[in-house]
Parts: sequence; structure tokens; C-alpha cells
Amino acid sequence: MDTQNNVAACKSACAAFNKEEYCCSGAHSTPETCSPTNFSMIFKKACPSAYSYAYDDETSTFTCAGANYSITFCPSS
Repeated sequence: MDTQNNVAACKSACAAFNKEEYCCSGAHSTPETCSPTNFSMIFKKACPSAYSYAYDDETSTFTCAGANYSITFCPSS
């Protein structure tokens, strides 16, 4: 939800098309066989540190030690 209580969300290519290449499943279930798609690259371009597909670990995996979080989608800086 945004600050005005509007739903802010998007549907993944996996959820939209239910194909192995978009879901990183079946023959595409390893880092070697699951590559970013045109769809995930659109999100990656807009939010470079966002996790955009199943094996997008190199630029998008972070850990947090706390228990309380404030989530910001696509920060401006």
C-alpha cells in the first residue's frame, strides 16, 4: 500500500504466463538455465538493486539483522 492506501503491486511474468522459462522451473531451474527475461530487465532497469528474477543474487541479495522493517519500493536515490 502506498501512503494513500492504494494497492501498489505488479504481476510477475511467471504468474502471468506460467511458463518454465519465466518461472525458473523445469528445464530452466538452475542459475545456468534461468536467465533474466525482457520482463525482468524492465524492472531491473528501473530498480537496479531490486530482485527481478529467481537467480538475481549478484546485485540484489541483502540480509538484515533487525526485526522491524520499512520497505521502500524503488527509492529515488
